[in-house]
Amino acid sequence: MPRSSRFRKAVRTGGLMSVCALAGGALSVVSAQSQTSRAPAKPPAAESHAEALVSQGRQIFRFDDFGDNAFWSGALGLDKAIAGSANGGVGPGVSPKTALSVGLKVDANALPKSVLSALKAGKVDLNSPATTLALVKLNAVVGVKPHFKKSGALSSIGLTCAACHSTVNDSVAPGIGQRLDGRPNRDLNVGAIVSLAPYLKPVTDLLGVDAATVKKVLAAWGPGKFDAELFLDGKGFRPDGKSAATLIPPAYGLAGVNLHTYTGWGSIPYWNAFVAVLEMHGQGNFTDARLDNAAKFPVAARNKMGHTRVHGVPDQVRAKLPALQAYQLSLAAPHPAKGTFDAAAARRGKALFDGKATCASCHMPPTFSDAGQNMHTPASICTDDFQAQRSPDGMYRTTPLGGLGTRTKGGYYHDGRYATLGQVVQHYNSCMNLKLTAREQSDVVEYLKSL
Repeated sequence: MPRSSRFRKAVRTGGLMSVCALAGGALSVVSAQSQTSRAPAKPPAAESHAEALVSQGRQIFRFDDFGDNAFWSGALGLDKAIAGSANGGVGPGVSPKTALSVGLKVDANALPKSVLSALKAGKVDLNSPATTLALVKLNAVVGVKPHFKKSGALSSIGLTCAACHSTVNDSVAPGIGQRLDGRPNRDLNVGAIVSLAPYLKPVTDLLGVDAATVKKVLAAWGPGKFDAELFLDGKGFRPDGKSAATLIPPAYGLAGVNLHTYTGWGSIPYWNAFVAVLEMHGQGNFTDARLDNAAKFPVAARNKMGHTRVHGVPDQVRAKLPALQAYQLSLAAPHPAKGTFDAAAARRGKALFDGKATCASCHMPPTFSDAGQNMHTPASICTDDFQAQRSPDGMYRTTPLGGLGTRTKGGYYHDGRYATLGQVVQHYNSCMNLKLTAREQSDVVEYLKSL
């Protein structure tokens, strides 16, 4: 790939200011003698500008792979694994049935009516990789971007933000429906998908391990998890032997929230650039000198990831960050469905949340995160520091709770260590010595489910 980053092996006066000053003096005299009647040009109305930015950001979020097809197809050959040998690729290929089983989703709005009718009638072969290729060519597989040759044949695929941060409403069938942007895809088995790639050498070379080790790490992630720090520190497992991967977070409910991730790192545009360049492997520049810390980020420091530059191709990331941020900020947290929580208990739980349980001292409405610097030490929340120490600041962010009642798969906390909200409340009841009764804890849970 044409980047001075980890994969280089695999693949802007004083004279002008003076002139302007002189010209400005002369023009001021002319202006005093003859006032122009022409009104100054008006910038676009804020509302229309914002609307256009959000619309642009939606397209980027859903369909822009930032040129990462050069990695996923060009370096790893993932497109060949999907196609299968019968369709010009390698191996058995990936059928729609298999793709759905590893959490990929299909956008029903991208399907012609005839295809939708055939799906509902059970007349589409969901066991054929050729069907998967047809869906990819229709741009119907959420988060998978097709690229074509002049002949119209598929040449490569890339991955977009929507792959991990969108799902569907299952209106047609499980895994097939209308898009739900911002929702974390807790069905998506990223590790299993990456393991399908026939050429893992760029990854093994980066990490300095063999393919078997890489596949062992990827297999341990499971559905709904991803390890953004693996390519920075090379740590595949926690000290307790469990996977170092964390839950895919939501991309909604972030308006007014300071830091973007479980362990801080930076703002929304920072993290979008980080992911687009260092994780998705898009074609873009990225700077963060904190990654030069070889003790904390040995892989990143060795590969100069904090000083990634593109060469010979345009930066396909930087100019898209404003619109992408605008779209994410427009995504409000979803409300839970009626009947999924006890309303009376939730009202009691809110009083506890705001009072005796002290939850709102950090999870401040309406963002349900701290105002300002929303970071805390691991000790202050009675939690181990493994994941925190994989970040520059060594702390955990107060996670926004909006939409909590709609993201129940995979557990809770950054790594899903708590299977239920009840266990989370029990943890803080003990940690903070809140002395909540069993009923009070249950009421807090019902309130959390109502968010």
